[in-house]
Amino acid sequence: MAPTSPERDTLAADASGAAAGASPRSPRERPGIDRRSLLTGGAAGAGLGAVLGLGAAVGIPAIRAAIAPDRSAAASAAAFGGESLPCHGPHQAGVITEPTTHVRFVAYRLKPTTDRAAIERLFRILTDDVEGLTSGDSPLADPEPELAARPARLTITVGVGPDLVDRVGPGKRPEWLAPLPKFSKDRLAGTHDGGDLLFLIQADDQLAVAHAARMLQRDTRSFADRHWEQQGFRTARGSEKSGTTMRNLMGQVDGTVNPHPEDEDFAPLVWLGEADPSSEAGSQAWLAGGTALVLRRIRMELDTWDQIDRPGREQTIGRRLSDGAPLTGGTEHSPMDFDAKDEQGLPVIPSFAHSRRAHSEDPNERIFRRAVNYDEGGESGLLFACYQRNPLRQFVPIQQRLDELDLLNEWITHTGSAVFAILPGFSRGEILGQSLLS
Repeated sequence: MAPTSPERDTLAADASGAAAGASPRSPRERPGIDRRSLLTGGAAGAGLGAVLGLGAAVGIPAIRAAIAPDRSAAASAAAFGGESLPCHGPHQAGVITEPTTHVRFVAYRLKPTTDRAAIERLFRILTDDVEGLTSGDSPLADPEPELAARPARLTITVGVGPDLVDRVGPGKRPEWLAPLPKFSKDRLAGTHDGGDLLFLIQADDQLAVAHAARMLQRDTRSFADRHWEQQGFRTARGSEKSGTTMRNLMGQVDGTVNPHPEDEDFAPLVWLGEADPSSEAGSQAWLAGGTALVLRRIRMELDTWDQIDRPGREQTIGRRLSDGAPLTGGTEHSPMDFDAKDEQGLPVIPSFAHSRRAHSEDPNERIFRRAVNYDEGGESGLLFACYQRNPLRQFVPIQQRLDELDLLNEWITHTGSAVFAILPGFSRGEILGQSLLS
């Protein structure tokens, strides 16, 4: 945990007061007419006479209202970018936290000399900086603490790959913490695959994301080398009603069928526990409260997609582009009627439609998806992130069906793939990964 001092506490109190628009101001900082103006003549005296004359006409209260700062606007601005989210709890923040506008995934490869003891030192450093950055208090020895003062709902989620777990203890690694089976449509280039350590950084302000990424890079450079970095985005916060399903760059409403954290069966689908039946001889006990993350980089061929007429694009997905409703009618969240036929006796939702291929009759074969768009270097697509207990039993069967017969494959290509174990949450006074290291 970051050390505190009376001076630091005072500065933090001043900063929080300023953010709320309630900090006291010195006479020089107060708006309006100060003592120096009253004692000087010339133009200032003429200005005073004009103000007094105006006061006689419209009243002093009206003048005060006109020259007073808009405190409500200042408070609103402070609230929008100044919010901080707790990083402590049974689960790490950032998995089920309300989505933010900006997302950055950064993966590292451990140096050959980084052993178990070094990993523990690294996690102690990371714990301190995660607590500081997400609270807006800034990490220890942050050269630019002002950049951490407005976290904008910043969360930092830490995941580990197979090699890191093996260095701590080979018997601790679950079977699913490994590269996914190869799919026939995959075109993995190696530039966005795998990794030993993952930082998932999310916030509503790109400045908060960039500063956090830099501080984490500073922490990690002695222990690991940066392997890849991927940055994504969603619709800007406030531009749509909270809870609105995002759209991807193909124009589709993306992620309609998704478990909700308040559902009774959400925890058995997503959170790992000591009694998890998929564990191997208790190898996942250290992951109680954690989850498995699958991240897929999916390039979209937007130029050729745009050449398809609207009915053709809707048949490819099985949903209306306008509102995401099934082609069989209703609203976005209406059940899909896969048995419905048109006038010619053909399925309304074709056998090759993406929504039909992704559907499963097995309620345990579901994932919690948190995708974001990316657009960089002339390439656009989707960073498809999903959480579950066991990717081999949840993600892989879904992807195999899509790989076999999904017309959408004509316009998308999977170019990156990685699997990480998202560490359990931690309490104040503990360190990230404490259960792994104990």
